[in-house]
Amino acid sequence: MTETQKKAKTGFVYDPIYLEHKTTPGHPERPERLTKIVDRLKAKGLYSQLADLKPMPAALKWIETVHSPEYIERAKNYCEGGAGYLDSPDVPISRKTYEAAVLAAGGMLTAIDNVMEKKVTNAFCAVRPPGHHALENKAMGFCIFNNIAIGAKYIQKKHQLSKILIVDWDVHHGNGTQATFYEDPTVLYFSIHQYPFYPGTGSRAERGSGAGLNYTVNVPLPAGSGDDDYVNAFEETLAPAALKFSPDFVLISAGFDAHKNDLLGGMRVTQEGFSRLTEIVKHIAEECCSDRLVSILEGGYTLEDLAASVEAHIRVLMR
Repeated sequence: MTETQKKAKTGFVYDPIYLEHKTTPGHPERPERLTKIVDRLKAKGLYSQLADLKPMPAALKWIETVHSPEYIERAKNYCEGGAGYLDSPDVPISRKTYEAAVLAAGGMLTAIDNVMEKKVTNAFCAVRPPGHHALENKAMGFCIFNNIAIGAKYIQKKHQLSKILIVDWDVHHGNGTQATFYEDPTVLYFSIHQYPFYPGTGSRAERGSGAGLNYTVNVPLPAGSGDDDYVNAFEETLAPAALKFSPDFVLISAGFDAHKNDLLGGMRVTQEGFSRLTEIVKHIAEECCSDRLVSILEGGYTLEDLAASVEAHIRVLMR
């Protein structure tokens, strides 16, 4: 690490293995998503100011906090055996996909460790495949392992912090993350998303169950919603709930497919909107948990706008 990087307060997780998860030609979740982000950060002079965090593969025991051993084994066998997809045609895979997925989850854990060790204040994980649709026993929606859910469990089990806030602003509802923590009062899951839309979950009525009742907060918005709608929901719904919950660590499922130009979404959020959302979540981390925050890439499929949105997001994290 250079002197600049030693002093950096924002970490950046990336590894070329993430590009080896090859999807089918024309698939929106493609390796260029990450190369475009890295290229833009370099062009804007930000890359050298970030602490370069080299991800380590996630140990099986951490992936098993969210996924069944049978599913993990199936994912490994399907990828290494050259199958075309895992569980659903919308999860195309290649021979290196399993390795990339284990390192994507590992990138999350690496970022968390660096924040906990105070080597960085916060971090952004530029990883793929993404994670928030992945269920205990099933891949779906481009996702194989639920990186953010694994991260939340890891913080609780390894670092002994009990209360985790997960903020998910991907245009699609994070059904896998919600399912993982639906009965869990130690994780406050907040999702704002286009509705009705894939994967069909995330109505306002879904609020958790049992001990977890009211620890799931969904803000479903109609297609065409923009910056003001998102900021209002963050200020009026997320902030009061989060400050009352008072998390020990904040995680962001940072999908940028609510951008107004995105290929898959129907929302109207701009780079400035994502910047404002980041400010609100960062303020929650400052108020509640000594700035402890890790953000991980989920969706975002129009390359230029994805890269610009990530830049806007990281600029706020770096302040």
